[in-house]
Amino acid sequence: MSRYVCHFSVNLQSANIRSSLRKLAETCGLETIYDLDDYLMAREIPGRVAFAKLVTAEVLIDTTQATSTHIKLSFVVKNEELPLKSNNHCRQIFDLLRATIARDFDWQPLSAGQSTATAPVSKSQSDRFGKSDSHAKTTPRQTMMN
Repeated sequence: MSRYVCHFSVNLQSANIRSSLRKLAETCGLETIYDLDDYLMAREIPGRVAFAKLVTAEVLIDTTQATSTHIKLSFVVKNEELPLKSNNHCRQIFDLLRATIARDFDWQPLSAGQSTATAPVSKSQSDRFGKSDSHAKTTPRQTMMN
């Protein structure tokens, strides 16, 4: 399973975040299927790619630490495809989502110090899967988990 994660700090009123997230999903070719107080799920429209490659994007809205002008969003983009290539379909949709956010929204990516889901893979974990530490890289704003 391919899975990519990124986190953003959004300077919006909580009331405006829902319409912005639905617009973002629509711009990226995703349809919203769940829209709850602290969670939104959108999926790729079937028919363009194989079933295993269909991407689901989840947005976790951290309402516990929200203020009147600041809210944290965590995006999880995933599908059932094994990430045999670094430029797989799930990664392409993830990159499209991040590029759309950078182009159309004034949201700030959170650094690694502010994010808990971007811990690097330990040496024991990378050895377990036959990978060296040079292949187990993590950037501050995104993580790929298999």
